[in-house]
Amino acid sequence: MTLATLAEVLKKANKGNYAVGAFNTSNLEVTKAIIDAAELQDAPVILQTSVGGLNYAGFDYLFSIAKTAAADPGVPVVLHLDHCADLKLIKKCIDAGYSSVMFDGSLLPFEKNVELTKQVVKMAREKNVSVEAELGTIGGAEDTVKSRRIIYTDPQKASEFAAETEIDALAIAIGTSHGAYKFNDSTNQLDIKRLSTIKKATQMPLVLHGASVVPRDLVSLSQDFGAILGSVQGVSEKELKKSVKNGINKVNVDTDLRLAFTAALRQSIMKNPREFDPRKLLLPSIQLMQNIVEGRIKLLGSSGKA
Repeated sequence: MTLATLAEVLKKANKGNYAVGAFNTSNLEVTKAIIDAAELQDAPVILQTSVGGLNYAGFDYLFSIAKTAAADPGVPVVLHLDHCADLKLIKKCIDAGYSSVMFDGSLLPFEKNVELTKQVVKMAREKNVSVEAELGTIGGAEDTVKSRRIIYTDPQKASEFAAETEIDALAIAIGTSHGAYKFNDSTNQLDIKRLSTIKKATQMPLVLHGASVVPRDLVSLSQDFGAILGSVQGVSEKELKKSVKNGINKVNVDTDLRLAFTAALRQSIMKNPREFDPRKLLLPSIQLMQNIVEGRIKLLGSSGKA
């Protein structure tokens, strides 16, 4: 297995002023959709496993799926551990063969976040593994990351943090949230001015978490086949484009893939009541997730950048 590192793909993205999509997976179907989409778009891709995903599938199972998917994809694939505060699990991922890890010390005091991030960087450098860290917090809930109010990233602190820790990428808070309920009004605007200031202060690859669009067609499809979703709202494509233009180089997507998976599955089951072969029922989910990933790759400007 030959994996690209986060530092490698984001260095190019930073120079080329585009972003690389980072897509969370927890099973075979999601992984296949992500890799197939990246190959069709000739784009680098970041395959992410969250702590919740590893707990669900089991470390060995999910790592084996990811390892197989990245064996010979024809495009750069980064295998990345998302949002993790457990140094033991981070070390396990580094030793197993992940090419990138994220230490999330965003809820810690600044000094403690710096201290522990530096420990992770030291561990990772020994195995040529990249490190992402976070300063500031985003809201919402996703897997083990829950009920966090938004604490916007301070540009000066971001510059200090990046210099002290020597990380490869910095996740910042400019108004996004995890999950499908990101905003309480129709504005859904990000703090682009803050982003631009942070970029000038750090001159490094920046990461946008909680960046799913929550497309209306996916919501409608889900609701047509029984889902009760309420007032869901994601980040607009316009705001995503502005964030990439102003310095975001990695964009995390999870909720949109969950919506696509379950919407297509609901439809498949309802329209094929006599079908009991899960392989056939799941094919539409794979295709719809692949379409979502391809669309996001194009939006972020990484199509053809493999």
